[in-house]
Amino acid sequence: MDNLTINIRVATPADKEYAFEITREMEASATARGTGIAKRSPEYIQQKMDEGKAVIALTPTGDWVGFCYIETWEGEYVANSGLIVSPLFRKSGVAKGIKQKIFQLSRETYPEAKIFGLTTGLAVMKINSDLGYEPVTYSELTQDEKFWAGCKSCVNFDILMSKERKNCLCTAMLYDPKDHYEPKETHDHFVEKSKVYERLLQLKRNKFLHRLLNKDKNSGRKLKMSLFNLFNF
Repeated sequence: MDNLTINIRVATPADKEYAFEITREMEASATARGTGIAKRSPEYIQQKMDEGKAVIALTPTGDWVGFCYIETWEGEYVANSGLIVSPLFRKSGVAKGIKQKIFQLSRETYPEAKIFGLTTGLAVMKINSDLGYEPVTYSELTQDEKFWAGCKSCVNFDILMSKERKNCLCTAMLYDPKDHYEPKETHDHFVEKSKVYERLLQLKRNKFLHRLLNKDKNSGRKLKMSLFNLFNF
């Protein structure tokens, strides 16, 4: 699919008809990967459209392609959340276009805010690095309880809590408008260290897999589901 034919823009109330399709795909994607996107209701997605805090991608014929929205925490942090692309358009480069647009919208709407995200995917890490994000520890993210409560719908929430919210399968990335490298610098750093990040993600999966194997040998069904989820990112 030629990305020139895909319209990536700020969502409006007229886009509410896509909310159910978006949330269905969010849930399906999270189930397949076993982690990542917190569950959101169609009403929540529609609220973001009403507020002008979302970006949507559509074909010229009105087919839904992708979506992402903005959340704010403590008045100091902004998260570009819920990035989702229709299976028909994945690996087409549209995710990068959506991330660029939602980042631009965040900077225009909240110019002083720190923008952060959590991801388990190397591809999203690369997109974030191209925008100027840097990998950080969880302690540098918002400590707003409402944000962390959103992780409850992730199958790895018990891992997050067992680590006292200091670590999990996700990698934290942050853009600080007051203290940041130029996008070219973070891009070059990611390219140089991409193999290291790839190994780190694999080590995280292996470490938490070992923990699951030893946590409760009597909980067979739960363990099998956790193993399935870990290997389906």
